[in-house]
Parts: sequence; structure tokens; C-alpha cells
Amino acid sequence: MKIETLRDVLHWTREFHQYLASCLQHGVDENASERAKLLLQYLGEHEQRLVKTLKGFEKGADKNALDTWCYDYLDKNPIHHDIQCESAFSNLEPADIITEIVTLHQQLTELYRYLQSRAESTSSRELLAQMAELEKHEAMLMVHSANRFQDM
Repeated sequence: MKIETLRDVLHWTREFHQYLASCLQHGVDENASERAKLLLQYLGEHEQRLVKTLKGFEKGADKNALDTWCYDYLDKNPIHHDIQCESAFSNLEPADIITEIVTLHQQLTELYRYLQSRAESTSSRELLAQMAELEKHEAMLMVHSANRFQDM
């Protein structure tokens, strides 16, 4: 996918979370640990809800902010995911799964923060700040829920 505007970044983010949800589901089918399977199932459902949230977020965002160009940064630092669904979560223990998910969400948060620092318009900066906060919040929510799950 060619990413040129913030709309494209949001669309790519939605696709990324959808892909991650699929990878997590693949891990449910392949992982031998019952605890890991339950965690993967929960995380996959959470990622699916995040996809729906992002769809609504994009619909409600300022059109001018969505149409802001950001290709200069992305030409030099393309965003892509390096997750191989076939093996990504199949052999991981719950703690390793959480670490991987948090790392992925942190990378997205960092991307949004960087783009925010480069944005010229107020509406673009606000949109990117909201996206960064959403990713950060969702990661914290997943970690909190996963920790409660492990305490059981």
C-alpha cells in the first residue's frame, strides 16, 4: 500500500490491526499452551474491536487533517509489519506474547508522535495526538487485562 496522506496512515493502521488479529487467531490454532491460547483469543478479539474503533475514528476525523501529506517521512522510513503469521505466536508463552503486542503498539505510538512533531496544521497535530493516545491506551488496557488473566 502506498502511503501518502494521514488518511492512508489510518487505513494502513486499520489493516495492520486486522492482520495482527488474524495472526493472533492463527496462534490460537497452533499454540500448545492453553493459557497462551486463551490470551491469544482475548488479544485477537481486542484487535478486532480496535479495527472497528479506527473505522469510526476515521469517519469522525477532520477531512483537512486526513488529507495532510506525510510522504516525505514515509519515503525515508517506510512502515511495514514484519510479523509472519505462520510462526509469530505459535510457540510463545503468555509473557512473550504480551511483550510482542506491546512492542508493536509502541512502534505505532512512536510513528504517530513523530508525525505529530512534523505536522504543520493544528488539526493534523490533534489527529496524530489522538491516534498516539489511542494506541498507548489500548496497549495499556491489553497489558492490564492480560496481567489479571495471568493472576487467575
